[in-house]
Amino acid sequence: MKQFFVLGISWLFLSSAVAQNRPHAEKRDTSAAASNAFSKNDTAVFDFKKEHQSHSEGSVTVEGKLINYNATAGNLVLKNDEGIPRISIFYTAYFKKGVDPSKRPVTFIYNGGPGSSTIWLHIGAWGPQKVFINDTGRTKAPYKTVNNDYSLLDASDLVFIDAPGTGFGKLITKESGGAGSPQDFFGIDQDGEAFADFIKQFISTFDRWNSPKYLFGESYGTFRSAVVANNLEQAGISLNGVILLSQLLTYGLMTETTGQNPGDGLPFQLVLPSFTATAWYHHKLPNQTAQLEPLLREVENFALTDYATALNKGAAIDPASFNQIAEKLHQYTGLPVAYIKKGNLRINGPQFEQTLLGDSSKITGRLDSRFAGPAMNPLSEGAEYDPMDSYIDGAFTATFNSYVRNILHFGKGLEYKTFGNTGRWDFKRRGFVGFPNVMNDLAQAMIYDPTLKVMLNSGYFDLGTPYFEGEYEMKHLPMPVELQKNIEYDRYFSGHMVYLHQESLKQLHDNVAKFINSTYSAN
Repeated sequence: MKQFFVLGISWLFLSSAVAQNRPHAEKRDTSAAASNAFSKNDTAVFDFKKEHQSHSEGSVTVEGKLINYNATAGNLVLKNDEGIPRISIFYTAYFKKGVDPSKRPVTFIYNGGPGSSTIWLHIGAWGPQKVFINDTGRTKAPYKTVNNDYSLLDASDLVFIDAPGTGFGKLITKESGGAGSPQDFFGIDQDGEAFADFIKQFISTFDRWNSPKYLFGESYGTFRSAVVANNLEQAGISLNGVILLSQLLTYGLMTETTGQNPGDGLPFQLVLPSFTATAWYHHKLPNQTAQLEPLLREVENFALTDYATALNKGAAIDPASFNQIAEKLHQYTGLPVAYIKKGNLRINGPQFEQTLLGDSSKITGRLDSRFAGPAMNPLSEGAEYDPMDSYIDGAFTATFNSYVRNILHFGKGLEYKTFGNTGRWDFKRRGFVGFPNVMNDLAQAMIYDPTLKVMLNSGYFDLGTPYFEGEYEMKHLPMPVELQKNIEYDRYFSGHMVYLHQESLKQLHDNVAKFINSTYSAN
C-alpha cells in the first residue's frame, strides 16, 4: 500500500549516506502573536520558517467515558546549530483536560511509507474523530467523521507527527532562506534523527519531560521506531514503551526482495501462514476448516520444519519430497499444484495475490487481503495494485482535509501532502551490510534500558508485513534472551491497518491501553 510501505526495491542500494547537521532545541516564541499567527488564515504570507499553532477544544466518548480535551495543530521548525531553519514539521496534539501533564502519558504516533503522512492512524485509529468506513465495503462522498469510540485519549495524550515532506510540513532550502536539503531527511538515519529531534523539541515546548513517553509506529513507522528509540534512549530520554503495528525491521525477509537475494528461503516460510489465512478467508482451501487459529499453528510448524528443509535442499531435493511439499502447499494456500511446482515451491506475495482467486479475474489486497478487486491485467504474473487503496484512499484523504481545516482550524489555503516527494530514499548507513535492517537498533535500545517494554501488534491478513515475519524478527533480536520477557505479542482478525476492522480496533485499543497503563506508575 503506497501510503504505508513504498518499497522502491529497485533503488534500495543506489543512494548513499550523507553527513548532516543535527538540529537542536531552542527557545521558542510563545507570544500570543506567534500562537495565533495562523488563525488569520493569511496564507499568502505564511512563513514556514516560523512556528504556528491553532488551538481548539473538543470531547470524545471512549467506551462510554466522556473525555474533554484541548487540541493543538501546528508546526515545529528544526534548525541547525547556527539557528538556521531546515524543515517545518506538521503535528496535531490532543491533551486531556483536568489531569497533571507531568504524570500523564504522551504517545508519539506516525505512519510509514517512507513518505506517508499520518492521517491513517489519526482519523482511522486513535484520534477523537474517526472517518466512517464500511469495513471492506466501499464508501462514497459525502464522507463523514464520527465519534471514535476507541480513541486512545483515555490512556494517553496523543501527538500525531507527519513525516518530513508530508502534511503541511515543508523542507526549508537555501532558496527559501533556510539550510535544509533532501539528503538531510530522506533516509533511514536522517529520518530517525529528525523524529528524535522533533520529540525533544516537543517535550521542551509543552513541558512534557517528566511524562511517561511512548512511540507508536505503523509499517515503515516500526522500522523508524527502532532507530528513534535507540537515539532517544542513548540521548538520555527514557521511553516507557515502544508500540509496533504491522512490523518490518528488515527488508531481507520480504518475498519481494528474494529475486535479488536467491538462495534464501526464509521469506517464503514466514509469509506462508498469511497465505493460509487469506485463502481461508476467501474459502479457497481444499479442506476448509471452521477455525483459523488452530490451522495457523499447524502451518507455522510446517513452515519452520518440513518446508524449511525442502527449501534448504534446493536442487538436491528428491522428486518424491518435492511433490509431497507441493501438495502440502496446495492444501495450505489453495494455489494449483502445477503453479506451485512451476514456482519451484517458492511463491512471492504479488504472485499469490494475482493467482489465488483463479478464473475470477480478481486479485486480493496486499496489505489487507480481505479486500479484492478486478485485476488490471489478468495475465500478469503479479498484482499491479492493492485493491484496499481503491476502497479507502478517497475517504481518508477527503475527510482529513476537511477535518483539519474546519475542526482544527489549520491549513486553509495550503496543500496537505498525504504522500511526500521523498525522492530516492537513502537506505545506506554506517556499518550497513546487505538489505536494510534495524533489528540491532531495537535490540540496543532494549539492552541500554532493560526496563523498556515493546508491544507487537499484527493482522492475520497482512501480506506486506506478515505477522509471522514480525514475530520471527522479535525472537531473533541480538540481545540477552531474558529481555524477551519485555515483548508482548497480539494478533488480530484484520490486515495491515488493523483498525479498519471495527472489532479489531476495539481489541487493539484495549490491548494498547492496558499496555500503557501497566508500564508506568501514576503515583
